[in-house]
Amino acid sequence: MQNASYKSVDEMLGFLPDDELKMTIFLRKLILDCIPGCQEKLSYNVPYYKRHANICFIWPASVTWGNTKTYDGIRLGFTKGFLLSDELNFLDKGDRKQVYWKDFTDIKQIDADLIKTYIFEAVVIDSELAKNKKDKTVNLFNKL
Repeated sequence: MQNASYKSVDEMLGFLPDDELKMTIFLRKLILDCIPGCQEKLSYNVPYYKRHANICFIWPASVTWGNTKTYDGIRLGFTKGFLLSDELNFLDKGDRKQVYWKDFTDIKQIDADLIKTYIFEAVVIDSELAKNKKDKTVNLFNKL
């Protein structure tokens, strides 16, 4: 159970403390600038970003899952993080199999160029997965 229920991303942003708001707005702009045709939607009360499928999300710590705050700052997550080539070991994996993330507690910690690299790679993965899915569907219909 979550601590709130928002109707829009803007409503969620209005709830955030100032430090989380600044980081969320900064990352939101980065994401929207890096993902052509990006769709932003509220899911689990936080913004998710997609083209063909969900690519990434921004999860401020103030939007808790359950009644307990489990981290500080904001979390930038990649829904297919396990497919990213994370040679720098930048992303946290925890015990998750697919979703990888990075937590930030200060806007100065956010390396925009590095984050863009991860976003661009995630967009390529999203496009490839969508193409492969489409190719499989076409092949299936050709066999009929």
